[in-house]
Amino acid sequence: MRYLKSTLLITFLSLFFNTHLMMAQSEVLCQSYYWTEDEANLKLKEFAKQWDDIASWEHRAAKIKQGILDGMQWEKMPKIEGNFNPIIRKTRKMDGYIVENIAIESFPGFYITGNLYRPIESKGKHAAILSPHGHMMDKRLKEDVQYRCAVLAKMGAIVFAYDMVGRGESHQVSHDIPIALTLQTFNSQRVLDYLLSREDVDGSRIGMTGGSGGGTQTFILTAIDDRITVSAPTVQVSAHFFGGCVCESGMPIHKRPTHQTNNVEIAALCAPRPLLLISNGGDWTHNTPRIEYPYIRSVYELYDKEHKVENVHLPAEKHDYGYTKRAPMYMFMNHYLKLNKGSLGFNPSVDESFVTILSMDDLKVFSDGQSIPSNALKGDEAVMEYLGFDL
Repeated sequence: MRYLKSTLLITFLSLFFNTHLMMAQSEVLCQSYYWTEDEANLKLKEFAKQWDDIASWEHRAAKIKQGILDGMQWEKMPKIEGNFNPIIRKTRKMDGYIVENIAIESFPGFYITGNLYRPIESKGKHAAILSPHGHMMDKRLKEDVQYRCAVLAKMGAIVFAYDMVGRGESHQVSHDIPIALTLQTFNSQRVLDYLLSREDVDGSRIGMTGGSGGGTQTFILTAIDDRITVSAPTVQVSAHFFGGCVCESGMPIHKRPTHQTNNVEIAALCAPRPLLLISNGGDWTHNTPRIEYPYIRSVYELYDKEHKVENVHLPAEKHDYGYTKRAPMYMFMNHYLKLNKGSLGFNPSVDESFVTILSMDDLKVFSDGQSIPSNALKGDEAVMEYLGFDL
């Protein structure tokens, strides 16, 4: 009887503490449409009162950056230099560019799968661009991603398109793993590390662009890593919408004991580096020209760099990364990364017609009997346990 009472007490206490932990976690998570548009407008005005010069902005910026790292529990991620153990397959020469299937090791037993697009011209050092993607299951393999990577490669950049966790070929964990935000951001940083390790990459010319959830990955990595020199998050930066997925807002990066922030301020951490916001009328970025962009531009004005932040707004369009959004991004990257203009036709538009669209199977690293290395961790629980996160 005494043993039974003890067991019941332990069970009760466990349920009590877990319930309170979940409640505490939910109180600091800012998810989806966390504010109304009116509330978000007033919040940005409230934030703006907390800085009025470079020193006061950088004090707030440092607080926001540290809040992102603390909210992701970044200190638990491995400290790794090199050791990418790249697997490269199916090198194909196209019209002005080369595409390869690639996997690199993010940390021992966890692989980042993707494609590497690079210029045919191999002499000298090239700009490099990270290309994360949005939430479609096989988005990295879709036509729009192939177009933007191939065009940028023909323009002279080395481009790494890589899978979200739990998407495409990233089968080691599910996409709704509780640490998706941390894991995905760490993968992005490892892709950056890999590109910088290549002898053909110029580390002073590093861009990053992605749409939707790839836009979130873009502005978060740009915020915490100054090695990204040009950033173009697309159809995602919003004052009232915080991201609807666990990989965007499933960890408390917006609300900390020291401050409240939102994705507008996180995107503003790019300042004074070149930043392009691409928005449209068909999603949560429909206010960008009136709300988000003016706030970020005011940060750039502190540095006298307002000419380095731009907004391309397409009020009649919807949530995608289609041609009309890719074209201004190409021009922006060309200007700030000093590319060779290999596919730019100024009259009347940017040329994409040369791109060969490959099948999904053609772009997969682990196909045709090729399997993921035997040391691969398998399952959410195994990965979280390896990294030391609470299960």
